[in-house]
Amino acid sequence: MRISLTKYGWPQVVVFPAVLITAMIVWPLASAGRTVGWAVVSVEALLAVVLIWVLSFFRDPYRAVPPDSNLLLAPADGKVTDIEIVDGVGHIGEPALRIGIFLSIFNVHINRAPCNVKVERITYKKGEYKNAMNPVSSRVNESNTLELVRTDNPCDKLIVRQISGAIARRIVCRTSRGEQLTGGEKFGMIKFGSRAELYVSAGENVKCLVRKGDKVKAGLTALIKYETTAPESGHERRDTRHERCPD
Repeated sequence: MRISLTKYGWPQVVVFPAVLITAMIVWPLASAGRTVGWAVVSVEALLAVVLIWVLSFFRDPYRAVPPDSNLLLAPADGKVTDIEIVDGVGHIGEPALRIGIFLSIFNVHINRAPCNVKVERITYKKGEYKNAMNPVSSRVNESNTLELVRTDNPCDKLIVRQISGAIARRIVCRTSRGEQLTGGEKFGMIKFGSRAELYVSAGENVKCLVRKGDKVKAGLTALIKYETTAPESGHERRDTRHERCPD
């Protein structure tokens, strides 16, 4: 079975396997006659496991993205570690629902757009490399923040944040200000363990579909659903869902 590897993994996806394969060839030759057989086999097995893990880390599986524009999809694979309301963040400027996702070293690390969006701004911040399972890492770790605007109604402002973890040392972002991304479209990755967050205005029509501890997949798992609002008693509530979003 063919395993697709992400283009965001270069050069590590070439360099690391090349080093490991070279070591697997050189080690038995260099240790011949000086190391007992079981030790040679053990080291070879360990190198083989590391090689498989490296290739697996950069895997790029196909995802059939749900077509429903009312959904906000997970921007990363992993485990939901925190769900909370926070004060206005970035361009959202009002209370926002934050969903934090921890990516272990065994997860797919490709990041995807939560829905059809336009990129308003991208802000990179240097920082520390604390354990990404801790929500505090959102404030102190190296991060890359994408401020987005939905191109479908409701035209909410969103934020997706890529955050380095204790092992991760490289954030990749292959989109830029002014570009439009479709829901589930790949835009980057975080290498070797990390955290991703989704922020959305905490409106009455925003329903969270996940709980802490849930495992999610980027471009597949719906984190948020926009619900239609029934008319209030005595008057009609304006429904802007089908109005044209600003360019």
